[in-house]
Amino acid sequence: MPAAVQKAGATGRYDLVAITLHWVIAAGILALIAMGLVMDHMTLPPMRVFQFYQLHKSIGITVMLAVVLRVLWRLFHAAPALPAAMTVQERRAAHGVHGLLYGLQVFLPLSGWALVSASVFNIPTVLYGILPWPHLPFFSTLHDKAPVEAVLKTLHHWGAWMLTAIIALHVAAALRHHFILKDGVLRQMLPGRRPIA
Repeated sequence: MPAAVQKAGATGRYDLVAITLHWVIAAGILALIAMGLVMDHMTLPPMRVFQFYQLHKSIGITVMLAVVLRVLWRLFHAAPALPAAMTVQERRAAHGVHGLLYGLQVFLPLSGWALVSASVFNIPTVLYGILPWPHLPFFSTLHDKAPVEAVLKTLHHWGAWMLTAIIALHVAAALRHHFILKDGVLRQMLPGRRPIA
């Protein structure tokens, strides 16, 4: 759906639900990236590794559910209009980056879920140590899990790096809007009731 274009600097704001989901998802993803780096590059005691993986899975599933809610909410609540000064190419780039963000935010938890389900270790997932989470049926019943697990691990690994790069681009664009263009785009998503000129 094409976004509206406004006549001057960005006016209006995202609603409280969209803002809350955005920052919950952002915090969750940053935590997941940090934990992934720790699990990949640090030597930890086996019990600590287990705890990290369980928490990583718990946050990942939470992010996936929050992204689903965000997409559903967005379908029925229009985003603030883009500044008129943005070119057609800039608007397309913005929509493209947002599309990649949404896609990767769904793909990574799903690939992680599939990876856990296809693991030869068959370790159960218990969200936050409270709620048992099932394995995906197809992957958990494979006869030879090892090669599938290896492919899923590679996809999850490189998907995480791609998401990190897209997030860096997204942040850079938001800062450009705020400090260089000064068009109020960033303030549309900031918590609080800041007036937007």
